[in-house]
Amino acid sequence: MSDVLALVEARLCSALGDVDARAAVTFLGTDRIEVLRFTGHAGDDVVRYATLGMSAQPMTDPTSALADPVRGPRAELVLSVRPGRADTDQVLRPLAVLAASPQVEGVVVAPGASLDTGEPLWPGAPFTSVLVAEPGGLVEDLELPEPMDPVRFLPLLPMTPNEAAFKRVQGAAALEERWLRHGTDLRDPLRRGVPLS
Repeated sequence: MSDVLALVEARLCSALGDVDARAAVTFLGTDRIEVLRFTGHAGDDVVRYATLGMSAQPMTDPTSALADPVRGPRAELVLSVRPGRADTDQVLRPLAVLAASPQVEGVVVAPGASLDTGEPLWPGAPFTSVLVAEPGGLVEDLELPEPMDPVRFLPLLPMTPNEAAFKRVQGAAALEERWLRHGTDLRDPLRRGVPLS
């Protein structure tokens, strides 16, 4: 599966620029997960963190009796934040934890899902969870040879605990509508929660 990861890294670099830092995390019983940092192209005031390793194996529906080693959804996670306002490089381990969740917990990560780290994404962050957004805008899907599914690059949108609770009750679309209505800067690492009442 190293061939898949080489293709994934090449796709990330073609979309986001050169990797300027990387960290690797290995959890007991799982494959190695790397988190790559991209500071962007000239004039881009956003730093992006992308996982590498989650797509090495297809995600398996936990209700399936057997795991298919070839077929099934594949994904990597991408988080975009504005630099300089917080120590966002500390997000590397929480991101690796989220990327390992399909192997550890047997979950399929898909748009509209909530992922919870149980701790702030970085020191002082008001966020302990993320909303998985629709792919395709930042990094295009990576087609793999048949019969493998394409790799999707899923954007992560940090949520405050109140926003996460609202999303559980009202759904992802309702939360995204609130963010849009209030002009929320979802890349601000220290932003306040959107008004929910």
